Amino acid sequence: MSLALRLSIVLGSSFLTAVPGFSAPTKSELVERELFSANIAKNKIGTNPVRKLLVYLPDGYDERSSHRYPVIYFLPNPFEEAYRFAFDHKDAQGLFDRAIAKGVIEKFVLVAVDMNTPLGSSWYVNSSATGNWEDFITQDLVPYIDTNFKTLPRRESRGIAGIFIGGYGAIRLGMHHPDVFGSVYAMHPVGTGTGVRVSTTIPDWDILENAKSLEDVKKDMGTQIFTTMFQAHMPNPSKPPLYIDLPARRDSDGLIIDARNMDRFRNNFYLETMISKYADNLKSLRGFKFDWSRNDANFDHVYANQAFTHKLNEFGITHEAEEYNGAFGADWGAYGRVFTDVLPFFQRYLVFDSVEENGRN
Repeated sequence: MSLALRLSIVLGSSFLTAVPGFSAPTKSELVERELFSANIAKNKIGTNPVRKLLVYLPDGYDERSSHRYPVIYFLPNPFEEAYRFAFDHKDAQGLFDRAIAKGVIEKFVLVAVDMNTPLGSSWYVNSSATGNWEDFITQDLVPYIDTNFKTLPRRESRGIAGIFIGGYGAIRLGMHHPDVFGSVYAMHPVGTGTGVRVSTTIPDWDILENAKSLEDVKKDMGTQIFTTMFQAHMPNPSKPPLYIDLPARRDSDGLIIDARNMDRFRNNFYLETMISKYADNLKSLRGFKFDWSRNDANFDHVYANQAFTHKLNEFGITHEAEEYNGAFGADWGAYGRVFTDVLPFFQRYLVFDSVEENGRN
């Protein structure tokens, strides 16, 4: 079975089908940088503390010396898409240029960063196993961008968006740090809540219990993905080589659930378990939207997002939630959701004007 098919079964996939492109000349700029983070340096699995990032600067950025721009931080789906994927394969730069030229959105800066561990996603959380990614984002990355680029350094002018696991990260960071990110758009997020299947049915527990190295879990995609989840949300620095606690174990009678560890995993991972704790933070967001395709091959994601929006409503959290009847993964191009939904959303909720220019907040 191919890697893409296996990932589709476990977590869905971002289809790499051809999408309509843009022929407009590109006048914007892509800037590559590297950023060392002490927050990531102290990890157990060999995560590189030097992170690569790509910054989109709109046409005229260098010509308007005093002008400052809002920033969108973009989190891709890390198991299939590197931080440069949308720029290298989907002409994201051309799409952003055309959106600005068409008046879909005013000029903005966008930041994409490599936030993967040696096994895959960091899940954007602090972990003794993989590094402190949440602190990296809020304490290292955002201040670096505001210091080195002409940004509007305030929450009202700072948004975060992501696809799939990146969507999970966007919501979680918005939950925890509404003082940093004022607007959140999550495209087809995972991890919003429990699906139809029990999560313990996906990983291979024999591999997890007998792994001698990180490479061993790469034998099975579902096991690799869940290892990253456990490393992010159930780290144990005294248990090499995976440095995780497990919510279940095998014995002669089958799979035995460790209730305490399962409770720890659920409460640390699923976004729906955090709603009550962070309800006020979510209510303070200027804009909050997530969407999902009903055509996801993994119906768990559809079910979980449907339940997530209902629970948000129960706590009185204003948000937009859309289940669309379209091809899952058709996010880029002239008719993709980045152009038709994500950028218009940020046009509505980001503040594009600086106090110095307009004399107002």
